[in-house]
Amino acid sequence: SLVAYSLDITDLDPIEFDLIFERFLNPERISMPDFDIDFCEEKRDLVFKYLRSKYKNGVAHIITFGKLKARMALRDIGRVIGLPYGHVDKICKMIPFDPSRPLTLEESIAREPRIKEEEKNNPKVKKLIKLSLKLEGLNRNLATHAAGVVIAGEKLSEQVPLYKDQTSDLLLPSTQFDMYSSENVGLVKFDILGLNTLTVIHKTIQMLENKNIKVDISKIPLNDPEIFKLLSTGETTGLFQLESSGVRLTLRQMKPNKFEDIIALVALYRPGPMNNIPIYNDCKNGLKKPDYIHDSLEKILKPTYGIIIYQEQVMQIAQVLAGFTPGQADILRKAMGKKKRKELEKQEEKFIKGAVNNGIKKDIASFIFQKIKPFAEYGFNKSHAAAYALIAYQTAYLKHYYKEEFIAATMSTELSNTDKLREFVQELKRLKIKIIRPNINICFADFKAEKNKIIYALSAIKSVGFEAISNVINERNKNGKFKSLEDFISRVNPKDINKLQLEGLVKAGAFDDLCADRSSLFHSIPKLIQTNKSNWEEKNSMQTNLFQNNTDINLEKFNLIKNEKWKENDVLMNEFHSIGFYMSDHPLKVYEKYLKEKKIISFNEFMKRNENNAIVVGTIMSIQEKKSIKGNPFAIIKFSDLESEFELFLFSDLLIQKRNQLKAASSFVLTLQKDFIGKDSISSRVNIKNIIEINDLINELHENVTIELNEKSDFEKLSIFLKESGQTKVKIKIASTSKNYIFELKNPRKFNFKTFSAIKDKEFVKKITF
Repeated sequence: SLVAYSLDITDLDPIEFDLIFERFLNPERISMPDFDIDFCEEKRDLVFKYLRSKYKNGVAHIITFGKLKARMALRDIGRVIGLPYGHVDKICKMIPFDPSRPLTLEESIAREPRIKEEEKNNPKVKKLIKLSLKLEGLNRNLATHAAGVVIAGEKLSEQVPLYKDQTSDLLLPSTQFDMYSSENVGLVKFDILGLNTLTVIHKTIQMLENKNIKVDISKIPLNDPEIFKLLSTGETTGLFQLESSGVRLTLRQMKPNKFEDIIALVALYRPGPMNNIPIYNDCKNGLKKPDYIHDSLEKILKPTYGIIIYQEQVMQIAQVLAGFTPGQADILRKAMGKKKRKELEKQEEKFIKGAVNNGIKKDIASFIFQKIKPFAEYGFNKSHAAAYALIAYQTAYLKHYYKEEFIAATMSTELSNTDKLREFVQELKRLKIKIIRPNINICFADFKAEKNKIIYALSAIKSVGFEAISNVINERNKNGKFKSLEDFISRVNPKDINKLQLEGLVKAGAFDDLCADRSSLFHSIPKLIQTNKSNWEEKNSMQTNLFQNNTDINLEKFNLIKNEKWKENDVLMNEFHSIGFYMSDHPLKVYEKYLKEKKIISFNEFMKRNENNAIVVGTIMSIQEKKSIKGNPFAIIKFSDLESEFELFLFSDLLIQKRNQLKAASSFVLTLQKDFIGKDSISSRVNIKNIIEINDLINELHENVTIELNEKSDFEKLSIFLKESGQTKVKIKIASTSKNYIFELKNPRKFNFKTFSAIKDKEFVKKITF
């Protein structure tokens, strides 16, 4: 480990952080280790090129075999037996998609009554499922492991059969043995992984260098109090390994003040060890006294407040208490982690015998072994946790000191991930950093950072290709901004614009400077493309149009196909479909005063209140449907209101009832309930108890309404809005200097959102209450 540190292979001092090399490689270890190495995603190809030039015929990718899983089996067989694609696709979507816990077709059928219904009603579907059940699990195709390579001597082909895909552009051949068989024949396996965060760090540093700011990320101090202050707030959007809501809560409770706390958090925040987080936090913050199991273990367990978090600690305990060699300690660690019963019994006997030889009583030695066994089962590799903690700290450092550049770099690596971009737009609002909206004359293909502002990336708009829009921007940079729509048409290469790309740009508002009428421009796109092609062909035909003034080449007026102007809601909906979220405004804005009068609160307000139930409104941003352990469907729905974004759970009864209405960009009135309440309510799960479309609310006729008028009241003008008879009892309140007068209209009138919208801002109306 020290040699690796000295050679800059790793940036972590193994002596300072107790990173034991024997866990990785020692003379008593039988199996070869495998190397997992993270590289900047954009530079992985350079690594493969280097391996090819360095090891020549001694390196190869590892083959993988794609299997027929439930969905793939249905699709393949559906095609062969002639079922319509749409029908098969509908059945496939009924199978829960969960890569962490994939279900077999049999399990899916047992859990999903809709598949049984399809099978019962259609003999062809019955045949499809019967054949799919037989073929599921068979090897379907060859592929190459995304990251795995094996490195041997000069002639790898003499040790393992190789395979070369002539249609592939891979530099290296592949083994014909999969990863397990390759390992068994004695080959050393490397995982050359691309880590997005390393790309973010690299891009941030490049942006800073372009501004003559030099940052050596490997030399930043690991004890900066400002960074720990940031982490303690839990505001960790964009920070490696520290973004989830659970980690944020843990950071707020932990209040980290040293680098070791981040290492511990990375190791603790996973299934199993999570149960020890409250004990770690209480001991760290002086609320509990650490339990060191045995006096001789205090030195080993002091950094983690008596909790065995790391595999390295298990090894150190075995060495100190039982006199194990580093190699023997690693065998014990492996036996505990893999729960090999026979091997574990052998190791326990050896441990107790060694401890007795060191002067520890047999019953105490046995007690200690039983105490460390559960920890060892899910103990994490400290070297791994420390490396991740270092990257987490580096991202926190860049976000704190260079937030615009860091966020721009992060967003540039997530160009096609709408959910991530939306999250960062929320973060920019929180940090009061201005977002420059899509504009063909200002924006670039990537996100760009300026002081207190981020310029939105045009290639982050749906259907806009990075390379094509880069060419358009190169033209703008070379020959100046586009002065008009005609100027744009005459200068841009037809290869760089197509119908989908232009539709995305228009809907996002990128052409607003050149043409304010989005609707007419949207409907003129086919004509625009045709004009652009004609202009380009003429410009490059080396001929001159005799009837055209040479000083005004290609700038004849482009006449738009006139179309009805988009309403405000249409503009927002189109923005949502092209960008993935609302940027210029929010569809709930139009209801803001009405919701206030109806006493419907924001989600943030609900979470602050010590109340179990509330009615809020939200617009759906995304829906993720899942299955519970019992097989019941539920959905995790991301909503947004005028203040924030929030995730809610919708369970099976309501989900089945409302499934067809639940679409992205639709707005709903939600009756919510917290699972838990009190000081930990921030971590409570919030469930939807009822959900209705906002249109149902705004079309609702009210039973009672009170309209409070200003002193300059105008009954005649008010009567215009209250002409229609209905079922609302209307009271009119007038406040004078001496008394308040309340009049009730003799006959009920019609009063709904439309009426409210019509009179809410009239100069004679002071307040409306329901």
